Amino acid sequence: MLNNIVNENDFKYYMQDIERYYFGARYSYKELLDNEMVPFKFKRVISKYLNDDVDDSTTLESHLYYLSKEDYEYQVFRQLKSRIRCSLYKKEGTNEKGYKEKIFKIEELARLTKEEKEAKGIIVRELIVSKLALFAFSI
Repeated sequence: MLNNIVNENDFKYYMQDIERYYFGARYSYKELLDNEMVPFKFKRVISKYLNDDVDDSTTLESHLYYLSKEDYEYQVFRQLKSRIRCSLYKKEGTNEKGYKEKIFKIEELARLTKEEKEAKGIIVRELIVSKLALFAFSI
């Protein structure tokens, strides 16, 4: 199978604006913990609440894609007011082909089953975390 991704690091980024933090979904949890630019409190959330149940090598993309409402990590991301930027494949019946972008609340994405995500052609691109929610998160 041919890998069409030329540079994997293009999907590993950290940005922020006044209200939110943005994390590229190809980051693994280990890479986030090792990145000096990632906010310390978010690293603490990862190490204290996520590392027990999730392997360090797991990417945000994979973890968020398979996350369900029954998972403990869902509650953590919900408390952080997380939103997930995804690409969805446009249906064949429309004139346009390719992908469109949609931002899901964590509740919306976790509500979808794996089969529904596959049918919609969902690809997780980015984790968006509220700065205020992270500030209020008790460690």
